Amino acid sequence: MVRSPLTEDQRDRGRALGQILRAARGPRSAASVAAEAGISLDTLRKIERGAISVPAFFTVAALAGALSLDLTELSRRLPLPPADGSRLAG
Repeated sequence: MVRSPLTEDQRDRGRALGQILRAARGPRSAASVAAEAGISLDTLRKIERGAISVPAFFTVAALAGALSLDLTELSRRLPLPPADGSRLAG
């Protein structure tokens, strides 16, 4: 399957998501959060730095649970998707 290149808006949202998750992690180690969420440390690090701009919903949900973040509030803190009707990759 060939994936469409990400738009700049998608990359911006991915970076914003990573910053929010990193801030929510606070002093906790990335390894402990990744283990609690059931994901690899490498995946968490990539999400936090924006290298994975469009992580799977269940990955974000697992991280939100591990960090005691409400998914609705998390989505409100992210930049809005483009208003031009273009779809997010995934």
